[in-house]
Amino acid sequence: MIAWSAEQKLLEKTVSEFAKKELLPLASEIDEKETWNEAAFRKMASLGLLGITVSEEFGGIQLGALEATLVMEILGKACASTTLSYLAHTILTVNNLFLNASESQKQKYLPDLVAGTKIGAMAMTEPGAGSDALGMTTRAEKRGNKYILTGSKTYITNGAYADVLVVYARTGSGRKDISTFIVEKDFPGFKVSKKLKKMGMKGSPTAELSFDQCEVPEANLVGKENESVSHMMNNLNMERVTISGISLGIAQACLDYATQYASERTQFGTPLNQFQMIQERLAEMATQLAAGKALVYSAAQAFDRGERSMSLGAQCKLFTAKMATEAGLEAIQILGGYGYMREYPVERFMRDAKLMEIGAGTNEVMRLIIARELYK
Repeated sequence: MIAWSAEQKLLEKTVSEFAKKELLPLASEIDEKETWNEAAFRKMASLGLLGITVSEEFGGIQLGALEATLVMEILGKACASTTLSYLAHTILTVNNLFLNASESQKQKYLPDLVAGTKIGAMAMTEPGAGSDALGMTTRAEKRGNKYILTGSKTYITNGAYADVLVVYARTGSGRKDISTFIVEKDFPGFKVSKKLKKMGMKGSPTAELSFDQCEVPEANLVGKENESVSHMMNNLNMERVTISGISLGIAQACLDYATQYASERTQFGTPLNQFQMIQERLAEMATQLAAGKALVYSAAQAFDRGERSMSLGAQCKLFTAKMATEAGLEAIQILGGYGYMREYPVERFMRDAKLMEIGAGTNEVMRLIIARELYK
């Protein structure tokens, strides 16, 4: 078990109180209406959460993957949808720019993103390039002092509302000739082509984006041309560690709700929690969750120490995503007919958890990454 510092315990307490007050009461409503909790999202800025890995120079509190994962777990337990949008903003956009952007780009974009006055998104996945990210076809061609982007991106979290987007595009003929660009929503040629409807995480806006001769100033190239694969991989690794916190939060919510229900519900004159089969399900859920927490937080600590093996995040994400989905199914089974009803939250927990097995790399891709590391 991790020996949390006084500062980390304070962070946990502060975020827990925020999640209980601002996220939990609206979690069901934003799922039902397929909208998002924008007010709570922007309020996170006052706690420093929107710049959790960013230095104070840009308004952040510069903590590590360990603290970011802890925040993901706490928020994810209250509302996984809002937490997914939070991850896309803080890790995929803000942290990405903090690590890879130039000083002038940081000065221009980070303060507003950290303050919550601007919303961020990262655009990598394409209709024909999901698991095979390097198979992307969106292109950027240099013309004078601008780059012209042509193509489309899909499944982009926060895409429908983002003010600033980190966009990956092909800039050469080689498979790894990928570059990173900062695109503002008002750039000519950029538009949100479609808002997507989903099975779960319905309180997190997801969109398809179009780049039709989109004009991007050359000053918005992040780093050098054709050298962004390392940016992508490093950021994906941290994403997979921290997104595992959301899976932990969902699984904890499932266990808590199922445990409470089993203690209150009776069948044949006996509380459900007195039946051995129910005890077995709850015990398995608790054990799997404990194992997931041990794996994820040890990996987060290793990441903060500078360990960057790609299997680090892959193992976390694979184990916890499966565990959270199974926890959702078990919770539904324990509640029986009530678990299948929309008025109870466990069916939402399960729908939200299923995305964890797909987004940020499918379970199948995680297994491939882990196996490759073993071969090395």
